[in-house]
Amino acid sequence: MRREDAVDLLIGARLAELRAQHGWSLGELAERSGVSRSTLSRAERAETSPTAALLNRLCHVYGRTMSQLLSEVEAAPAPLVRAADQQVWQDRASGFVRRSVSPPHTGLRGELVEGRLAPGADIAYDRPPLPGLEQHLWLLEGALEVTAGDRVHRLAAGDCLRMRVTGATRFRCAGPDEARYVLAVVRP
Repeated sequence: MRREDAVDLLIGARLAELRAQHGWSLGELAERSGVSRSTLSRAERAETSPTAALLNRLCHVYGRTMSQLLSEVEAAPAPLVRAADQQVWQDRASGFVRRSVSPPHTGLRGELVEGRLAPGADIAYDRPPLPGLEQHLWLLEGALEVTAGDRVHRLAAGDCLRMRVTGATRFRCAGPDEARYVLAVVRP
């Protein structure tokens, strides 16, 4: 089994567990998240790899960041995580690769994430996983267009964008090369 498939199985099981903890049916979760019952069911059974947008909607409903969700499917947290052991998750549909750089720990407010977007990749989130989330995006390579609300920011390598996320956001790889960035996320 590929590592990506194993991660999808763990994520699916955790999503099913969260829904059960809340006592929600698939229909109730579908109403709360705006995601169809069939998509939720396929994600929980790991029949499909969940997209970043889908996970974002579910994180919003469950009141956690994506890093928190991903850390919940890992082994016990440690103060140091080697590069080879950092959790990597890929949204195959959009060309987005996400590496959890920080050692996972649900009790901490801050975390570092490495993001990679393939040329032409375009990811839209209709809401933040947690309202008021603070993000600092430092673009290491490539070009990136970030839309927060009605403001569009065009970033080049070395630029850093700070934003408090309260509404819709969009990340688009604007150049011919991959965009690689570090995202510092601070929970409110």
